[in-house]
Amino acid sequence: MRILLAYILLIATLLPTVSQWGTIAYYHANKDYIAKVLCENRAKPQLHCDGHCYLAKKLNAQQEQQDQETTERVQKTPDFQLFCQLLVPFAFQPAIAGLATRQPDYSFASYSSPLSSFFQPPRA
Repeated sequence: MRILLAYILLIATLLPTVSQWGTIAYYHANKDYIAKVLCENRAKPQLHCDGHCYLAKKLNAQQEQQDQETTERVQKTPDFQLFCQLLVPFAFQPAIAGLATRQPDYSFASYSSPLSSFFQPPRA
């Protein structure tokens, strides 16, 4: 069942690319018929068009159709708001001069590293 689903998804993904190759393959398979009946320049053999105008017209039509489908799909896609920023007012409070700030209990004024006596810079 998984393999079948994988093949279906693969075909659905590659179908737009394969459709253009299908048009080119159809052109090469029926080149004589297209050059004699469907070519716009069949009255002017000096141009050596051989149905290239028909192939270009078909490929452009397919490309325009894919572009139109993509545009419609994008326009119909609903917008989801994934992020909402809360607006929190923030204002700086002026510091009052003259008040001493209290140091936390874990911060001692006379703290010294236990390794300060061992690791010292060389004296000159």
